[in-house]
Amino acid sequence: MNILKLIGRDSLLFENDIQQHEKDLLEVVGNSSFLVIGGAGSIGTAVTKEIFKRKPRKLHIVDISENNMVETVRDIRSSFGYIDGDFRTFALDCGSVEFEAMFDKEGPYDYILNLSALKHVRSEKDEFTLMRLVNVNIFNTESTLQKAIDTGAKKYFCVSTDKAANPVNMMGASKRIMEMFLMRKSKQIKISTARFANVAFSDGSLLHGFNQRIQKSQPIAAPNDIKRYFVTPQESGELCLMSTIFGENRDIFFPKLSEKLHLITFAEIAIRYLEQLGYEAYQCSSEDEARNSVEELKSKGMYPCYFFKSDTTGEKDFEEFFTEHETLNMERFENLGIIKNDPIYDDVLLEKFNLEIGKMKNSKKWEKSQIVDLFNELIPNFNHKETGKFLDNKM
Repeated sequence: MNILKLIGRDSLLFENDIQQHEKDLLEVVGNSSFLVIGGAGSIGTAVTKEIFKRKPRKLHIVDISENNMVETVRDIRSSFGYIDGDFRTFALDCGSVEFEAMFDKEGPYDYILNLSALKHVRSEKDEFTLMRLVNVNIFNTESTLQKAIDTGAKKYFCVSTDKAANPVNMMGASKRIMEMFLMRKSKQIKISTARFANVAFSDGSLLHGFNQRIQKSQPIAAPNDIKRYFVTPQESGELCLMSTIFGENRDIFFPKLSEKLHLITFAEIAIRYLEQLGYEAYQCSSEDEARNSVEELKSKGMYPCYFFKSDTTGEKDFEEFFTEHETLNMERFENLGIIKNDPIYDDVLLEKFNLEIGKMKNSKKWEKSQIVDLFNELIPNFNHKETGKFLDNKM
């Protein structure tokens, strides 16, 4: 599958920036130790591969998914073979006592990269999953960041999202609040982060779902009114590594919006995707028609698709990597922009957020509205869209 052609490009976005800085990347990575948290997810694996191929002194990977970890190791061994440095993996939850014990024994690390996250808008559909999203995206970041401070790490990197810029969903807002917690700790340790576009065919994404639907002879469904920017898995790894190594304190890296980075609908990608597989996309008028016509259409060289207008909670109409109030450096790199930040945060509100979430968890009883109210206090312009409809109610 040619991912670049699917997303409307013919070359890697950061190719020139990587080449111009490769000598420095090799030197820094080759003389450093790394801990990658969430290193077996799609972005985590991409970052891990970028570090591994530059032969670090030590590279340890932590991820809660044992199966994904196995595939990450197989992928690395099959792509790059072996290195002299200490490369090991640990199937652990970064919020657990087991992780703390591992860190205390195997650390310290020069660079700590946190790629763990609940990334789906659908995770806000109920108050229980929403609380886990808060724990993973905010409080696990806070605890691992403190470990980095306590052990004298050179840099802490944490991935953010384009959805943190003027957020409209709880996932994006959680990452915006995470950035506030990072700003507070940036007085004690050098931090950087990255906001970027959808990673094409990342685990759990709609495009990854296309692969699953084809394997199971099921129809493809996609919105036809939502446009998104896409980067390849390799580009996501390169962006994170560049921010980790070259980011100054509080820098947020993002891909520049250029002629190389195109807005494209999921429906357009679905049509191109099927063309690469030798099928003509056949647009059905309903889910039932799509479900019932798979085998018949396949026999004619076509594949059933159901394209629809999006009406679910938390869908942003457009993507943006920065707001009009943020200061940018667009000169340092060819296709990487940088948001320059002062350590701006409200300590009183952050402490209130800690306290109130703690009370909810201790009581083992809370409502979604309580968490939304706390988010609104920290993000006054939070434009949360609650439609009562969620992606789990769609094909």
